[in-house]
Amino acid sequence: MSDVTMQRASGRGIWGWMFFDWAAQPFFTVVTTFIFGPYFVSRLSADPAMGQAVWGYGLAAAGLVIAVLSPILGSIADQTGPRKPWIAFFATIKIVSLSLLWFAAPGSNLFLVVLFFSLASVAAEFSTVFNDSMMPRLVPKAEIGKISNIAWGLGYLGGMVALVFVVTMLAGSPETGKTIAGLDPLFGLDPKLGEDARATGPLSALWYLVFILPMFLFTPDAVKGMPVGPAVRQGLSELKSTLAEVRKRVGIFRFLVARMIYQDGVNALLSLGGAFAAAMFGWSITEIGMFGIILNVVAILGCLVAARLDTALGSKVVVMIALVLLFIATVGIISTGPGYTLFGWLQMPGVDTGGLFGTPAEKAYILYGLLIGLAFGPVQASSRSYMARSVTAEEAGRYFGIYALAGRATSFLAPFLIATVTALSASPRLGMAVIILFLLGGMAILAGTPYPADKTKQRTGLPSAAS
Repeated sequence: MSDVTMQRASGRGIWGWMFFDWAAQPFFTVVTTFIFGPYFVSRLSADPAMGQAVWGYGLAAAGLVIAVLSPILGSIADQTGPRKPWIAFFATIKIVSLSLLWFAAPGSNLFLVVLFFSLASVAAEFSTVFNDSMMPRLVPKAEIGKISNIAWGLGYLGGMVALVFVVTMLAGSPETGKTIAGLDPLFGLDPKLGEDARATGPLSALWYLVFILPMFLFTPDAVKGMPVGPAVRQGLSELKSTLAEVRKRVGIFRFLVARMIYQDGVNALLSLGGAFAAAMFGWSITEIGMFGIILNVVAILGCLVAARLDTALGSKVVVMIALVLLFIATVGIISTGPGYTLFGWLQMPGVDTGGLFGTPAEKAYILYGLLIGLAFGPVQASSRSYMARSVTAEEAGRYFGIYALAGRATSFLAPFLIATVTALSASPRLGMAVIILFLLGGMAILAGTPYPADKTKQRTGLPSAAS
């Protein structure tokens, strides 16, 4: 389908597609990063270092499943045609798994809790593969970066709204029993039993169920393809040829390798950054939630700016800028501890002045967090538009399956290394330092990658292509 002749989707069809990100984001914001993840690490487990290790291994296991199955499902989807039935199937798994997190009370079996979380993670990622592969059929390629970044910003707005609700209405102080707004938690939730954190699972499930409906109702889907049985056989056959083909499309291959590496670091930073701060500073759910709200406000601004920059300068420039900011932020947060930042070069008074983020070191951590907020939306949204601009609509399913593979092929590796280094050294700080290697490695490869990734005609392996 050429960019000139394609039919633009209706306005409500495009907004329905973008609302998928609004629906999906609270899982990542309130469950994975800012509320349930820190609760698991700091309260559900006996020791924060052990909690970070177990959580990291759970993320690694989910990442391995996603890496293996994403490209297979993407290829099958190209043969069956419609993406919505697949999204509905995985949405069901996600909603059920998230709802079961309510039973993660202190003293629960950590393995079962991580299993439910991992199932939700796998289902969330598989749904994203199919949703992303719809994008090239909605607007001309020149506008893909714009709608991708706006959708991502809309997602962060949704995540922030959900997070504000949790912090003001659900998350009570274990000491006072009141929320930051001075209210009793809704539904009689008891913070001492972790019910405020546990409620984020069912809350995210309900949010997802309600807000994916516009996509199902208004967004156009691909035409009917093969029945499932023949589609599976054809999809597996096509996947084999696609994996051979992608190595010959050297620009796409190089981009996918770069993304495989830097996305590992980004995923680990998002998944473990909040838990790292909670363990280091002893932050409550309220403080973690406020940290998340600050990051999401900045993330929305970052995505809106990136939407313009992506159109004006291209997706590659946006991704590179975002990776530099994430590198600086990661160095900053691992260099900060009670009473100091920049690895002790800058000493700070350790006296808590009271209120949220009461020490200077905590305020320094917040400043580094602002850089993460600015960058983590654009690095993912512009990576998505980078890929969409590099493939045709007809091959989008299988290539977005491989794109998900590139984002998850080694996604078990960063959490695994962080968990292992943390367990061996008993130092969460040293474990988090592993993220820097992934960000730098991805940047180094991306620097020599053409944009769009398919413009090169070279037929060799990974050696540098002109950009």
